[in-house]
Amino acid sequence: MVEDRSLPARLARSWRSGRFVCIGLDPDESRIPEALHGTGIQRVDGFCREIVAATAPFASAFKLNSAFFERMGAEGARLLEDLIGHIRAQHPDRLIILDAKRGDIGSTNRSYAEAIFDVLGADVATVHPYMGRASLAPFLERSDRGVIVMAANSAVGAGEFQDLLVGQPPVPLYEHIGRVVAQEWNGLGNCAVTAGATEPEKLARLRRAVGEMPILLLGLGAQGGDLAACLRAGRAPESFGLIPNSSRAILYASSGPDFAQAAHEAARRFNDQLSGS
Repeated sequence: MVEDRSLPARLARSWRSGRFVCIGLDPDESRIPEALHGTGIQRVDGFCREIVAATAPFASAFKLNSAFFERMGAEGARLLEDLIGHIRAQHPDRLIILDAKRGDIGSTNRSYAEAIFDVLGADVATVHPYMGRASLAPFLERSDRGVIVMAANSAVGAGEFQDLLVGQPPVPLYEHIGRVVAQEWNGLGNCAVTAGATEPEKLARLRRAVGEMPILLLGLGAQGGDLAACLRAGRAPESFGLIPNSSRAILYASSGPDFAQAAHEAARRFNDQLSGS
């Protein structure tokens, strides 16, 4: 029997195994512990690999933010590809999300999709919905890969557009995006949307709009999202339904030589909170 490798199925297997955390890999060269030696790129590489090994027991997914690698130039781009390959080889049942927030015309998006899925080897890409479904077809038509559409976000100023009222009856734009993605774009069952953890009421509206579809929950940890309120508002009716991301609070739990063990403990505590332990 062939294993179901779809986005919902892989998340469900992680949840059943007691792994709920999405580990955000946003390596900041200035915060790499001094215990790691070598060139800048070697230190970042070693740091990321140790974090992956330390947090994998609690991870449903690893979310790599492409900007933190791209800023290191060609070496950073190679490191991103190598790190994705390393995670896939060592932890093949964890989702690998490339947080690149792509969104362009269809022909350009086709190249983006090929780069993210076929060259780099990521399982899931984040995208912007602004140019509509037709432009995102190269992502949406990949039944073997996942697509996370930006809907609600926790960043300062995000409400300038996402809170605008649209349609009849009028609803916030982020809620409209969630409903359209769930009802019209998710024919292959490979979609999810984002929500910000600092505004649980928006998360609740988005959950009602998307039903069981997964939600990537951003803004926990260092941004101060209320986890208990988010769990009440965001869990799906019949499943866990959330991809709760934590980056800095886990990555930089310690700046000393014990950074990997500290990250392990931070991820464990977060996972215990998510699982209700």
